[in-house]
Amino acid sequence: MSADGPPGGRRRRRLDAEEHALWQHVTRSVRPLRPEPEPTLVPELPPEPEPAPIPAKPRSAPANARPAALPGPPPLAPLEPKLRRRLSRGSEVDARLDLHGLTQALAHRRLHAFLISAQGAGHGLVLVITGKGAASEERFSLSGEGGRGVLRRLVPQWLSAPEMRTLVVGFETAARGHGGEGALYVRVRRTRAGSKETGR
Repeated sequence: MSADGPPGGRRRRRLDAEEHALWQHVTRSVRPLRPEPEPTLVPELPPEPEPAPIPAKPRSAPANARPAALPGPPPLAPLEPKLRRRLSRGSEVDARLDLHGLTQALAHRRLHAFLISAQGAGHGLVLVITGKGAASEERFSLSGEGGRGVLRRLVPQWLSAPEMRTLVVGFETAARGHGGEGALYVRVRRTRAGSKETGR
């Protein structure tokens, strides 16, 4: 039942429908002796990400560069010559504080509170009395906490301190009529909402 005719040049006979169906059934049941191996599927790898750009290093400051200095308090200002002459002739100050006989701690607190009060009242010039300090008082004050000699040296230091600059414009030794070397004229820094002006 071969689809090919015998040798000798005979014409091939076509298979009829039944023969063709039988041939298809036979060919479907035939298996190859050596089955071809199934091709191994290689998984597709994702594309490699592009390398991230290397950030530029910040420029380091030079070794000898100094940090920017913060603005300090304004310098102390001296009394105007015209005001100084008026005070020498006996012109009065707006208020006065006497620190005689106080310890250093108490004198510092009193001075600070006095200047705050003077600023709040709108005073422009006040007098702070420290006392000249005799030699005996000087020796006593060095061994203890109180004494006018110590206050005579310390009060100018307190008035020059940064924490006092919001209250103090400047200070100078008072005229003889107001105590001379034992007292100080202190110019009080006015607030923006300062009340009264000093006519000096």
